[in-house]
Amino acid sequence: MSTPTLSPPTARGTERGGTVLRSPRVGDAAQIWRIAKDSQVLDANPSYAYLLWCRDFPATSVVAEVDGEVVGFVIGFVRPKAPDTVFVWQVAVDPSQRGRGTGTALLHKLLDDTAAAGVSILETTVSPDNEASIAMFGSVARKRGADMLKRPLFDPSAFPDDHEAEDLYTIAPITPEEHR
Repeated sequence: MSTPTLSPPTARGTERGGTVLRSPRVGDAAQIWRIAKDSQVLDANPSYAYLLWCRDFPATSVVAEVDGEVVGFVIGFVRPKAPDTVFVWQVAVDPSQRGRGTGTALLHKLLDDTAAAGVSILETTVSPDNEASIAMFGSVARKRGADMLKRPLFDPSAFPDDHEAEDLYTIAPITPEEHR
């Protein structure tokens, strides 16, 4: 099984209604960390983790930028034992941009960018009470004509702290934008 070679999306990115969707740069990490922390839904990783993410995983991550400010992000990685699968670690949008389809646009950009490297499956975990995330991923699946399957992955006893269960959502097959 060969590992796909992923190149970062074009530096210019894609413009969508005044919002530029592009790969992250190290200088974006502080804004990404702030959005994650302020979301009050995500487990905010240490700021250092976002610096490394921007440095090491720009080909599987996307930021939304408005007027030079990062207002949303999706960070993910290609699973080493499943090179056709991109795992979405976190998606968050600044409150000022919510309700504008920014989260789904970020996911579609990520999937379009990774399709060239052979990615055809999206995986993510969502806690059972996070209805907004479940709806967002469901919207992406419907738009791409893909199935979305859910199964338990981690129950609360798997975590060393007070953490809710995490269900695994799999969306497949992912079709590139030109085929939708």
